[in-house]
Amino acid sequence: MIARPSGENFTVIDAFSRVVRLGEGLAQSGRLSDEAMDRTLAALRVCADKLMRRNVYLARSVATEACRRAENGPEFIERVREETGIALDIISAREEARLAVLGCHVLLEAGLGPAMIFDIGGGSTELVLIESTGTVPRILDWQSVPWGVVSLSESCGPEGVSEADRLNRYRHMHGLVTESFAGFSDRISGARKSVASSGELRLLGTSGTVTTLASLHLQLPQYDRRMVDGLIVPAESMREISTRLSTMAVEDRRELNCIGRERADLVVAGCAILEAILDLWPAARLGVADRGIREGILRSLIASNGHGSPHAGQVIAASEGNVQQVETGR
Repeated sequence: MIARPSGENFTVIDAFSRVVRLGEGLAQSGRLSDEAMDRTLAALRVCADKLMRRNVYLARSVATEACRRAENGPEFIERVREETGIALDIISAREEARLAVLGCHVLLEAGLGPAMIFDIGGGSTELVLIESTGTVPRILDWQSVPWGVVSLSESCGPEGVSEADRLNRYRHMHGLVTESFAGFSDRISGARKSVASSGELRLLGTSGTVTTLASLHLQLPQYDRRMVDGLIVPAESMREISTRLSTMAVEDRRELNCIGRERADLVVAGCAILEAILDLWPAARLGVADRGIREGILRSLIASNGHGSPHAGQVIAASEGNVQQVETGR
């Protein structure tokens, strides 16, 4: 994502995203595969070309869970630098959560008390309990679990041939994620009860899963960010869509608008993670954000102090090395 600063905000002038599945096979081997690295490098070469053509003044590029977990993650980072000139920074799960919140919190519904923001990725999911302030929310607690749409899909094996097989697999996925959330759920139980008794639970999600399901909720003929970013969807509708997708054959999911071939095999894992989040923080509505880490990086760059701060005439950029969400230029 390439942008031009405009006060405390920014204007996006170019953006690019591609599903690369960098973590494919990681759960079994502990390493990034040659095929996954080649796919990611091909996407990053496109990014490098854009950075050069746009004469970017300041940039930050990050890698997340796949590179954190892989034995050969550091070697891949060095290969990216040598072949594309992009210096990827492997960020911690805490920093990933902070950047996601920074990038999307403006879409959180107004209200009092703690709220939950989550980011379902390819290799991990981040949950952040926040308290709204006049500016950037204060993080009260957070959790990162190693279940994303790729890692969960691979760990639970093939979908099976029957509807019963697919349903059993989905229940297994949901159980694994719920178990991984248990400690965090216990820690935030007081906040959950307090908000539930005095007002409505607020929930905001950023990921390809929530934007895809929001598109299905709206019955869009094709994905339209303008219709999805900032949308508020009844949680029950998201659960109903998740239930429907969980038993559909992958061939049928590929034919649905806004899913397509690239996400058809991954969206079910995303649904299982989303339902586990709705169990943990049972809000009546879900806010949907088509923005996240990259926007958070841009805001961090703009807010930085000192002589290195960009001004309105300069161009800045943010990139995430293991992107899972399909997105067109904005």
